[in-house]
Amino acid sequence: MDITIQSLGFKAGDSLEHFIKEKISGLKADNIIRANVTLFKGPDSAPENNYCEIRLEVPGNDHFVKKNSPYFETSVSQCVDVLTQMINKTKDINVNRRQSNIIEAQETLLAKEITEDDAE
Repeated sequence: MDITIQSLGFKAGDSLEHFIKEKISGLKADNIIRANVTLFKGPDSAPENNYCEIRLEVPGNDHFVKKNSPYFETSVSQCVDVLTQMINKTKDINVNRRQSNIIEAQETLLAKEITEDDAE
């Protein structure tokens, strides 16, 4: 997985970049192509003015999350938590879809067997 980190209006330190890479690498999905992380500060009037945006490029629709908090580390952690939920939800949907296709196929085969037995 490729991780791209952009910090707008400031220079992110090595410790922050390492923290972000560690958190993003912890996401458990085989189909993640790239993670684009954007860090920026909001207007000075807002007390919680450190924003984090993460876009996960995956086949189909990309996952996108934007969070803010007083610290970038907290924003990144919140984004990763939401992305984990999104990944799990997508996995559940795909598993349910596959299982429903299997059930439909089994029902079709059973219906054919019943009609073939009646024809004999």
